[in-house]
Amino acid sequence: MHTKLTFLFSLILILTAYSGFKYEEIPVPQNVDSQVGGLATLPNGNIVACFHRGEVLIYDVKAKTWSRFAEGLHEPLGIVALSNSAVMIMQRPELTLIKDTDGDGEADIYKTFYDDFGMTGNYHEFAFGPVQDKKGNFYISLNVASNGASIRNEIRGEFDNSGIPREQLYVPRDKDYDKKWKATKNAAGRMYSRVPYRGWVLKISPKGEMTPISCGVRSPNGMGIDADGDIFTPDNQGDWLGTSKLHHIKPGRFHGHPASLPWRKDWDGRNPLNVAVKELEKLRTKAAALFPQGILANSPTQPLLIDHDKFGPYKNQMLIGDMNFRRVLRFMKDTVNGQVQGALIPHIDGNPMKLGNNRLTFGNDGALFVGRTKLSWAGDRGIMKVTWDGKIDFDIQNIKLTKTGFKVTFTKPLKKLTKDDFELSSYHYTYHKNYGSPRVDEKKADIKAVSLSANGLSVLIHVKNLTKGKVYDFKLNGVTSKDGKSLKATRMCYTLNELR
Repeated sequence: MHTKLTFLFSLILILTAYSGFKYEEIPVPQNVDSQVGGLATLPNGNIVACFHRGEVLIYDVKAKTWSRFAEGLHEPLGIVALSNSAVMIMQRPELTLIKDTDGDGEADIYKTFYDDFGMTGNYHEFAFGPVQDKKGNFYISLNVASNGASIRNEIRGEFDNSGIPREQLYVPRDKDYDKKWKATKNAAGRMYSRVPYRGWVLKISPKGEMTPISCGVRSPNGMGIDADGDIFTPDNQGDWLGTSKLHHIKPGRFHGHPASLPWRKDWDGRNPLNVAVKELEKLRTKAAALFPQGILANSPTQPLLIDHDKFGPYKNQMLIGDMNFRRVLRFMKDTVNGQVQGALIPHIDGNPMKLGNNRLTFGNDGALFVGRTKLSWAGDRGIMKVTWDGKIDFDIQNIKLTKTGFKVTFTKPLKKLTKDDFELSSYHYTYHKNYGSPRVDEKKADIKAVSLSANGLSVLIHVKNLTKGKVYDFKLNGVTSKDGKSLKATRMCYTLNELR
């Protein structure tokens, strides 16, 4: 039998009620770097976590003890529980099946499930996922490389020499490294994809066969599947991303970052850095939702479906973490003309939440487990359990686009209101190779009228000249419920790509 990791609970568990939730900090063994790369819930209700330094531990939620399941992994950044004794983990070099076959609680099989993608050794080539669909297919997403560093001499996979040959992109780590790389880095592009399939989302069948799905992602940290089977991944602000995005992943799509285009079968061999923005714009599928930088999220992470009623009246919506805010957001999906778009709103916000909210899973009791990391950027360590207290706050339950504006539904009836209770603005972000973008053409939206439903739970907001390609930014500080309560979250942003 394996030896359970035991340790003194010298720290008192944080157990507080705040804004409709109870928060409990889960102590992690002191000999583990508690930066969480993946969280999943086993069928028996225990939580399995993989950590930045390669450990995989199981948390017994009843006994409140940890045991070691596996170790020695290379920067694991996602996990799926297949059974109580088997998991699939995405580590930097491969998708790995890990099993305990003799029943002692520790894995005895580590099997490469899929590893046929390229690696240059660049520090920024993270690998995220997996998520699994109802047919058993796995989906992974691959980061592009960064010109913050060069590549290694030994690489894995075919090399694309667009713009700069391999021998120039490799710079030996000697005393002149900084000088040599400074002279080379601009030719590589700020973020680059020189081996397959950096900047892609890939599907891996239950038999381990790979199908490239879509390209053009930059830093897709985490993946999620909603109740309709739609696949989503966030993408962090940077070059070609004016602000962070939530992409709806479908076969054949190009999501905007051109570095990965050479790995499309129909690509014509051009250096993607030389392709005109107008041509790229014609190829690009716009994101399902934008995270306005500095307002909602700066570095969004894993989406997670709310698949039950134990976390409030939001079933079938998705939660999304963020690295730079003490926050978990909620995505309210709206399908218009067959295209997915929708709104983002803070759902769990402020203290006692911490930074670095990287990975999410729901326990069998309906509570949310939030795993944190920092990976050399802003963030934190550890795991927090967040439990809904069962009391319905005054909150925005959903939003839908109408032909003349928006229908906003609340969790409690509103008192009488006027259009002056709503502040609505619109803006967009520039699609260009530069890093980020300011808000462009920001202006106050013209609200013609508002009308309250007979039951007081929804409001029709009639807006003059609704415009495609805009973020509609709602500030609802003046809205109160019939019983005098203030809104739980007063800022919400709807990404409008299609009009009804």
